[in-house]
Amino acid sequence: MSHPAISLWQPWASLIAAGCKPFEFRSWPAPRAFWGTHIAIHAAARPVRRAEVQELLVKLQTARWRETGLTREPALALLERVFQAPKSLPLSAIVCLALLGEPIRNNELSAKLGLPLVNDSERVEHSNWGWPLMEIQPMDPPHRARGAQGFWRWTPEKFDG
Repeated sequence: MSHPAISLWQPWASLIAAGCKPFEFRSWPAPRAFWGTHIAIHAAARPVRRAEVQELLVKLQTARWRETGLTREPALALLERVFQAPKSLPLSAIVCLALLGEPIRNNELSAKLGLPLVNDSERVEHSNWGWPLMEIQPMDPPHRARGAQGFWRWTPEKFDG
């Protein structure tokens, strides 16, 4: 059985797998055909950048932590481990499946949460839409896979190994 898949840089892919990141932020809404379906979350091959992890850690330790959209305590614990051992997260692997909800414009999501903006990275121009991710099913162990830009199809038998 294949799944639509999307590649993310680490640590964001693992934050989803750990249930700490309820929204993926993109400049475009996810295709309607994928709403209500399980998508594969792929950790791209790009190595973890400690500066990005440190930036998230700092944000989560301020009064404005809610603007990250992350679940604070478990995200802090995961990010502190990753900051100490950046090579500990899987790369080029499917880390979980997630049920994709109907995308919401960031300005609407922010208004619902009473915040000026919700974004978990410095890439503000890429946070126009929040994609709700629910019913997280972590892969243990992660499944090796080659990713691609945008949505692509992941078939475990074809790409594992």
